[in-house]
Amino acid sequence: MLDLGFVRGNLELVEEKLRGRGADPAALLGDFRALDQSRREAITQSEQLKARRNELSQQVGALKKAGQDATVVMDETRALKDKLDELGKSAEALDEQMRQSLSRIPNLTRDEVPAGLAETDNLTVKTWGEIPSYDFTPKPHWEVGEGLGILDLERATKLSGARFAVYMGAGARLERALISFMLDLHTQKHGYTEVLPPFMVNSKSLFGTGQLPKFAEDLFRCSDADAEAAARGEFKDNDHWLIPTAEVPVTNLYRDEILDEARLPIKLTAYTPCFRAEAGAAGKDTRGIIRQHQFQKVELVKFTRPEESDAEHERLTRDAEEILETLKLPYRRVLLCTGDTGFSSAKTFDLEVWLPGQGLYREISSCSNFDAFQARRANIRYRAAAGQGAKSKPEFVHTINGSGLAVGRTWLAILENYQQADGTVLIPEALRPYMGGLDRITKEL
Repeated sequence: MLDLGFVRGNLELVEEKLRGRGADPAALLGDFRALDQSRREAITQSEQLKARRNELSQQVGALKKAGQDATVVMDETRALKDKLDELGKSAEALDEQMRQSLSRIPNLTRDEVPAGLAETDNLTVKTWGEIPSYDFTPKPHWEVGEGLGILDLERATKLSGARFAVYMGAGARLERALISFMLDLHTQKHGYTEVLPPFMVNSKSLFGTGQLPKFAEDLFRCSDADAEAAARGEFKDNDHWLIPTAEVPVTNLYRDEILDEARLPIKLTAYTPCFRAEAGAAGKDTRGIIRQHQFQKVELVKFTRPEESDAEHERLTRDAEEILETLKLPYRRVLLCTGDTGFSSAKTFDLEVWLPGQGLYREISSCSNFDAFQARRANIRYRAAAGQGAKSKPEFVHTINGSGLAVGRTWLAILENYQQADGTVLIPEALRPYMGGLDRITKEL
């Protein structure tokens, strides 16, 4: 969420940034100046009435002490109380309108983010690895997986409907191996602390990271969660939604807390299943496991000082890239344009892996710097270390996260890149210890 004072003082810049995202400033902001003026007037009037009430209370005390009649002053005091109660309700309603207005505004993209409204306007900033060549026509992963008997989409549909998958035999083991490999690399080499969070969160957590209220339709919710209330900006702490990404519970670990600056940067990694309704994906990626309702992911999350967030964003992106490089999967890094950058992000790098069976690059990780946007929504702050103004006002941290990596998409990238002419799939060397020494997936009996 953006700071109210910043929006007030930089309204034209905010409107320009919204247009750069392809959004209509009037639809998001409404008459911001009028709302802000009404709210400030209500606050000022309330403060004036409170001051007058205090004066009258002192007069009542003085009159009674002097043995004089205080009835007239007491009557005015009661009348002021009624006015204050009415004004308080009005100010509270205006505060709520302002809060909801601010909650609808996406983060402002950095100036270095390229202008554009679609993925065709994204900027490729790096390409790694050689595109593999074959003496046969490479197949897409669903054909490879089904041919080996390690991927069963038909039975998954019988169990749960479309956009689910069943992994069998070496396919299930490969998924598990990837999770362990990713967590080991991030914890043992990159210095992240592993977290195993809940897979269900409350609506306050989803508000903190920016999924609510805007993306309620993309989430799976339990029976105690009220989507209509969430859409109105009413966020509960005793309801439950299935997480769309580990970013949500891990970022909210420190919601409403003040961190010691000496702990920063905090680097956390978590494996979780993820659940997404994919409400806007009808007809897209209907073949294979590119876009699923349930998938596995290893997430990277950082909490940093503002002045270090750019460097930590780059390091996090490199940590995710190292997974691909260790597995020898060709990829490219793409800087997303303004219109393709996520709601909460100020700057995002997408990592896109090469899929020879489909002849294209597909996203396998999004690494984003949110600046203080999520921290302000979730109220995550830090206090300067001793000797550096420890008694100064706490500041909001910057949050950064990215997939390290999406496990299912890494799985299918291995099938497509390591497939052989006889239909088998070689196991990348880095994964063989996690596969019990298995070096090749052959057809399951």
